[in-house]
Order: sequence, then C-alpha cells, then structure tokens
Amino acid sequence: MKRQSLDDMESRMGPADVVRPLTDALGAAELALNYYELAPGESFAYGFHAHEKQEEVFYVQAGTVTFATLDGDVEVGPNELVRFGPGEFQRGVNRGEERVVALAMGAPQDAGETEIRRECPDCGEATRQRVEMTDDRDAVVTLCEDCDAETGRFD
Repeated sequence: MKRQSLDDMESRMGPADVVRPLTDALGAAELALNYYELAPGESFAYGFHAHEKQEEVFYVQAGTVTFATLDGDVEVGPNELVRFGPGEFQRGVNRGEERVVALAMGAPQDAGETEIRRECPDCGEATRQRVEMTDDRDAVVTLCEDCDAETGRFD
C-alpha cells in the first residue's frame, strides 16, 4: 500500500492551474493518474487529442467540464464520469465560471502515440502538434508540426 496527500504535492506546469501527477507518487504500475483543478478557460490537455493505446476516465468532483469530441460537445458535471476509448479524440475545458476539480485515470499507463491537434494561425487550420519545454524551462509550448509556429504557451 502507498498513501499520498494532495496537500504535500507540488503542481506541475501544464494547461491547468493545478496538475498533480499521482502515478509515480502512488507507485502505480499500470494506471496513469492525475489530479486537476481547472480555473475558468483552462483544460486538461494541450489540445484536441487521442491516445493510441490508452483509455481515459475523468471523474468530475466539482464544476462542469465541456469535452470537445468528434461527435460534438459533451458536458460532464459534479459526480459524473466520462470514458474515452483508445483513439477517441477529446479535449476537456472548463467553460464555466466555477473552478473544476477532477481526477483523470488512464490505462494502460503507456498511452502509445498521442496525436494532438490545435489551430495554427500560420497554417489557417487545425494541425498536428508537438509539445516542448521552452529553453529557459519557464513554460511548455505547443508547436505546429507543419510550420513550427507556436500555437499555445502554458506556464
């Protein structure tokens, strides 16, 4: 057994105000687990994405998350869960005014290839993206794979 207090953990840099990676803290071998707090406008992910091998389950404890999917938007509220299978594109965003508190669970832990798509202002359309840390390590950026334009910055 391994026990972990969220209060004792640092948040990592990412697309949400608070991201606490619980996988390593709990010694999970087959499950990826993250705790999130999303301020209004923030997201779980760097873009619209799909994992090659991993299914994801989100448990929303507070607030409402709007998940963009290929079939349209889906709202998930307090005490609700949603599951996305391997290869299913989605991106959860807090479009409300209330803070979102949620757990994200993924299995297997090895997600395989993750395809991320974001609008590229230079290309004029949604393109495949890569995620990199800035040289001074003060932010994470998303970059268009076609033209290298920066499409997002997350501190």
